[in-house]
Amino acid sequence: MFAAGQKEMQQMDQFTIEKLGLPGVVLMENAGARVVEEILASSPCQNPRVIVLAGGGNNGGDGFVIARRLFDLGLEPLLCLLVNPDRIKGDAKVHFDVYRNRELPILFLQNQTVMALQNELNHADIIVDAMLGTGVNGPARSPFSEVIEIVNDFNGTKLVISVDIPSGVSSDTGKVESVAIKAAKTISFVFPKKGFFLTDGPNYVGEWKAVDISVPPSCAVELELNLPKIITKKLAHASVPIRPKNGHKGTFGHALIVGGSRQYVGAPIFSAKSALYSGAGLVTLAVPESIYPIAAGQNSESLLLPLLDENGHFAEKSLDQLLPLLQEFDSIAIGPGLSRFADGEKWIKSILTTLRKQPIVIDADGLYLLQEQLDVVRLYQGKVIFTPHPGEMARLINKTVKEVEGNRLEVAVTFAQEKNVYLLLKGHRSIIATPTGEVYINPFGHDALGKGGSGDVLTGLITSFLAQGAMPVDALIAASLLHARAGVEKAKVLSHYGVGPFDLIDGVKEQLRLI
Repeated sequence: MFAAGQKEMQQMDQFTIEKLGLPGVVLMENAGARVVEEILASSPCQNPRVIVLAGGGNNGGDGFVIARRLFDLGLEPLLCLLVNPDRIKGDAKVHFDVYRNRELPILFLQNQTVMALQNELNHADIIVDAMLGTGVNGPARSPFSEVIEIVNDFNGTKLVISVDIPSGVSSDTGKVESVAIKAAKTISFVFPKKGFFLTDGPNYVGEWKAVDISVPPSCAVELELNLPKIITKKLAHASVPIRPKNGHKGTFGHALIVGGSRQYVGAPIFSAKSALYSGAGLVTLAVPESIYPIAAGQNSESLLLPLLDENGHFAEKSLDQLLPLLQEFDSIAIGPGLSRFADGEKWIKSILTTLRKQPIVIDADGLYLLQEQLDVVRLYQGKVIFTPHPGEMARLINKTVKEVEGNRLEVAVTFAQEKNVYLLLKGHRSIIATPTGEVYINPFGHDALGKGGSGDVLTGLITSFLAQGAMPVDALIAASLLHARAGVEKAKVLSHYGVGPFDLIDGVKEQLRLI
């Protein structure tokens, strides 16, 4: 499944209308019919009171169909029109005229006060948002802004269903300029919209579902649209490395985790445990020798490689111990708990120039130490995976966090292609970009993951799957979704507040059991 923006959906609609010969009024009829099906399936009662809030564009046209079809099913919905009828054009006007010709009830907001609408909403069970749709650009204007605020006052007490996208949310960026509908459910046509997963979008779309309206998804390929793919459970499960029944520890690879410092002892332990409990045959944890006793006491499952340190960090001479051993490992992660230290840039460069094509994951302060020498990364013969959070991404490209978060897709795609890396840009909805321009969006996320150590667990997962033979994009897809799903499910048991790194590792084990 893809995610699309305003322009791409217009191209697909146009293709269906002009090339396939299916009129726009039919697509609108199909769209309204699918939404009605979802309204009835989601209804909190047997004969719900439904109010349909409609604008004058195609989103409003969908609303006209929805209200008419609800009448045909024996309900008594109320259509509230927020614009002057003279502004309704095209396919939407066809369906509005049908509605009026049948003399079905309409509340014209221009003839009523906003308080009159609020009174009607007080008696509603379901509120259908068909006001603005994907065409919104800039802040919602009056009277839409006032109506949106009134609807949001019912958040949690009424079932609010948005048609295609919550009014006020940009379908391309997810940005909300002023106000937007906070939907309990969003019924999207053909594909989910990019804005569902970007910036403000996840806070407004609620549960979403993409439905068929006779625009064939295959036309995205025929039109050569470069759309991001949504990571589904099925795709993630197919991306997890297959374990042969006669396999042994050598079959499942040897992962190396390099990290830790006096200040950050736990991070490399989380990564190592995560790697081992997601299937790696062997895991070696390389840490500064001053924290070796703690690491050994808390991580007896891994092989331990204590390296020379200086002031709680890896010493430059630790390379004499580490470099001769690097060829023993099938995948390597550098960064969890590494911290920053004198000559760290030279230290990490020596590792990259010694490796021979093993896939390598760079995280946390490993990214910091490489930010001024990305040419070393570009020239590396193996696969390199970067896993920055927005702040780390901002440093890598010399931008602000706000600039990164405001344009996550483009930032991820551009960086991955220019630097020849596989990029997992963390966030409430993580983005994966490849050197060849492929883009994936993880539709799952949870505030329970917003805690120190969560990212270290993710690094361990990726490194483990790479050690087991997964291609980088598959390792990222599987690790990203399993990690997010573990957070979602563990929060149901432990609360949004109480999920820690070891809980996530247990959650990943539970998710892997379902594959």
